Amino acid sequence: MPVEKLLIANRGEIAIRIARAAEDLGIPSVAIYSTDDHSSLHTQITDESRGLEGSGVAAYLDIKQLVETAITTGCDAVHPGYGFLAENSDFASALESEGITFVGPSSQHLALFGDKVAARELAGQLDVPLVPATPASASLEDVEAFLDEHEAVMIKAVAGGGGRGMREVRRGDDVGSIFERCQSEAMSAFGVGDVYAERLIESARHVEVQIIGDGTAVVHLGERECTLQRQNQKIVEIAPSPSIGSDLRDLLTSSATRMASHVDYRSLGTWEFLVDTNDFSTVAFIETNARLQVEHTVTEEVTGIDLVRSQLLLAGGASLSDLNLRQDEVPTPRGFAIQCRVNTETMTDEGSARPTGGTISTYETPTGPGIRTDSYGYQGYPTNPNFDSLIAKVIAHSPSNNYEDVVRRVKRALSEFRIE
Repeated sequence: MPVEKLLIANRGEIAIRIARAAEDLGIPSVAIYSTDDHSSLHTQITDESRGLEGSGVAAYLDIKQLVETAITTGCDAVHPGYGFLAENSDFASALESEGITFVGPSSQHLALFGDKVAARELAGQLDVPLVPATPASASLEDVEAFLDEHEAVMIKAVAGGGGRGMREVRRGDDVGSIFERCQSEAMSAFGVGDVYAERLIESARHVEVQIIGDGTAVVHLGERECTLQRQNQKIVEIAPSPSIGSDLRDLLTSSATRMASHVDYRSLGTWEFLVDTNDFSTVAFIETNARLQVEHTVTEEVTGIDLVRSQLLLAGGASLSDLNLRQDEVPTPRGFAIQCRVNTETMTDEGSARPTGGTISTYETPTGPGIRTDSYGYQGYPTNPNFDSLIAKVIAHSPSNNYEDVVRRVKRALSEFRIE
């Protein structure tokens, strides 16, 4: 059955993005907000807006309260956006038990891909390339022994993403303190402190493949490159990758579609890989993000496919055929697109960034051919340091196959963006 009313279980720019896609389909939407988030612009975009008990991130993670809000507002579907509960299998299960559609993968797929080690095991079964790693829930002794075999390793949280619970370790480093910090970050961010370690790929490029499936068929919509990062968090994303050739592109897309097809994947998903720039034959699957990605915009720009609209239609029972999304019909990428994340931050004495509060007195977003800005900022908005610092995404698209054209376009757009 098509979605009739949608609860958006998120905030900020992604909640606005989802609300607009729902409106295009004639689907009424409901926003939610915590006690300290009533000024966020997403509360003014939807047809209805409901306050939550509690402040900060905790309010948006309250599964019981969100399910009750969906029921009381008469919503038959919930879109989680990204972050918060977007990859939480318990949230999807709670909605499913109430007959409410979770706009995303099934709870079983969320449980599978929410565990990076389980996802690695699936990749290994299907001959998808991997780098050596410790067992799941590695102990400090496991990591120290693994480091003895390799020059450098990356400790990673088993659950979650976004660079949290992730640290590089080299021989001679204080492994114990780094290990404990990763565990602590993972527990704080995801409620699970388990970590493991992979052999570090030096000078790696980060390339990911966009997958969309209907539970029976699966197609890929090309790749994005997300190599430009800070503190293991993406900050600039590009589609398609200007760095790889056709053979490597085929390897990555075939690996992603093979894994997604094997589990009859449904909705959007992103398969992430590392590529060694010193040896492009060294490729490693690292994880699957079973949700809508922050950087979905660049894929939309080069393919002309509205991913959020497609996600809502699939949740309402449509097939890929209904959406004219067969692999041989997916458009060849038109030129290049670049997304740059704009964050409201201040730097700490330790050199890390943290969200900062302050009232926006000037807010002028860039315009012009091929420029898109997804944002929730406005003049007079008091930024909230209790949430992620992302305030806007500036996306530039150029139909030209000359990559420098889109670089110039996004540079100009950023220089025209005024925020005070």
